[in-house]
Amino acid sequence: MAKRRERLQEEEKRPVNKSSLNKLLGVFQFVTPYKTRFVLGMVCLIFSSTILLSFPYLAGKLVDVSQGKTWYLNSINQLTLALVFVLLVQSIFSFLRVYLFAQVNERAMADVRQAVFSNMLSLPLSFFDSRRVGELTSRITSDVSMLQDTFSTTLAEVFRQVATLLIGTAVIFFITPKLTLFMLGTFPVLVVVALVFGRFIRKLSKDTQDSLAKANVIVEETLQTINVVKAFTNELLESTRYSKSLNGVVSVALKAATYRGAFFSFVIFALFGGIVGVMWYGATLVQEGGLTVGDLLSFILYTTFIGGSIAGLGDLYGQLQRAIGASERVLEIIEESPENNQSKTDAFTDGDIKFQNVSFFYPSRPGVEVLSNIDLTISRGQKIALIGPSGAGKSTIIQLLMRYYPVSEGSILISDKDISDYNLKSYRDQIGIVPQEVILFGGSIYENIAYGNPEASKEQVLEAAKKAYAHDFIEAFPESYDTLVGERGIKLSGGQRQRIAIARAVLKDPKVLILDEATSALDTEAELQVQTAIEELMKGRTTIIIAHRLATIRQADTIAIIQKGKVVELGSHQQLLEKDEGIYHHLLKLQFQVS
Repeated sequence: MAKRRERLQEEEKRPVNKSSLNKLLGVFQFVTPYKTRFVLGMVCLIFSSTILLSFPYLAGKLVDVSQGKTWYLNSINQLTLALVFVLLVQSIFSFLRVYLFAQVNERAMADVRQAVFSNMLSLPLSFFDSRRVGELTSRITSDVSMLQDTFSTTLAEVFRQVATLLIGTAVIFFITPKLTLFMLGTFPVLVVVALVFGRFIRKLSKDTQDSLAKANVIVEETLQTINVVKAFTNELLESTRYSKSLNGVVSVALKAATYRGAFFSFVIFALFGGIVGVMWYGATLVQEGGLTVGDLLSFILYTTFIGGSIAGLGDLYGQLQRAIGASERVLEIIEESPENNQSKTDAFTDGDIKFQNVSFFYPSRPGVEVLSNIDLTISRGQKIALIGPSGAGKSTIIQLLMRYYPVSEGSILISDKDISDYNLKSYRDQIGIVPQEVILFGGSIYENIAYGNPEASKEQVLEAAKKAYAHDFIEAFPESYDTLVGERGIKLSGGQRQRIAIARAVLKDPKVLILDEATSALDTEAELQVQTAIEELMKGRTTIIIAHRLATIRQADTIAIIQKGKVVELGSHQQLLEKDEGIYHHLLKLQFQVS
């Protein structure tokens, strides 16, 4: 797990260049509404950073004045008060900076999350087909949290460290030019050597993690197939294989430890050796009268500030790289084109549906034709059943009618108008669906039924439940309509979930109704109850039924047999039954023989 986390952190880093920084700055559009507070926060950041840099200088002067030297402030008390004043002012500006940035940051990141989620909801299904839910959830949680850390902490720290580095270096050049040149002649060499050596150590550490990961694969594979291992009595073989892998891990780890020990020893020796050298030269300058003790103290304090800035910038650079990666992923969602909902045409007037030479290829599989030249006419109020083997294209016909995907060829008309001409929201408001696998939200039964029409009154919700033959079992619960259904409705039986889904569809009051295997997963008693509710729901509506059980679709006005994406037979139950050699006749006979 640690190895996987490390790999993900490396993958999410992006190079810091003009193009990548522009992408990070693209998130600043969400800061614009709060620009006044942001500017004030930046002013406070500038003051808090620069004021603090006067502390080492004043501390040095305090030592000089204590030794009898003169300056603008000629007493220890005055300089002490000045140092306290610097700390106080810096603290006030630091508080204001944190408070103002928090105001901007929390509101801006809430806007980012809202923008990502809202645009995500408006995207077509083809977008979700190629992405995992966990990945999309990570955009709103992990990626935005990373941006939040960047805007609240990282950017401020980058500015602070850069300012400390530049201003501090300029100040020590001014007060101790000889000592500064001596330091710059030694420390950069040590830093470069440490960076190169450190990169080599990280590579060895990575090799150790890789070796351990390979050993863990053996454990995972063995435990997942433990039955096979025991069946072939290969416990000793697997144990030996794991032992050899562990020996490799130990070998690489010891090599890394050897170099790591040498690296740390070198760093300590070189770093403190450099400090000793600077102190020696500084003490020599003090002894020769070329430098005061106070200036030496100021130099040491400024050097400490500068060293801390150099050390911090490395980590901040890595954080900035990850923030750029997060901004790219977040903006990718925000900039995705939503479903086409620009049409002003409102809902259709009736339920007359026509499929005219409809062919379809899924965007993710452009080489596989799912539907081929589908021609279907469904008159208003008519019931049509789609039957055929799994994968024949029945559900795809429904998905096209719901406008989850655009047709590849041909057209679908409702009320003699192409479905793409209708306003998408108004269009889908007129279509209700009862799916095979009912997915309920984790709230109450009442909330799940009201999802069909959030503006419905309580009386309308109860009436819908009664029409779906769900009212009686709901009232039998101790908490009635306030009963929590659990995640995905797990606390309810299959029949109960189906009837709540039917009640939801009743409350929506659609002109077109889709029943997608609505009773296939139920036992006989539950199926009879749900079927009664469905018959009530179908009254006066154009209905499309998908079913495998032929007994459930005999009353359909038209039955369409779908095979390999084509309509191979079309007619009523009686018409298709009269075709002795027909597919429907064969399926019916086969199914009743089995039953």
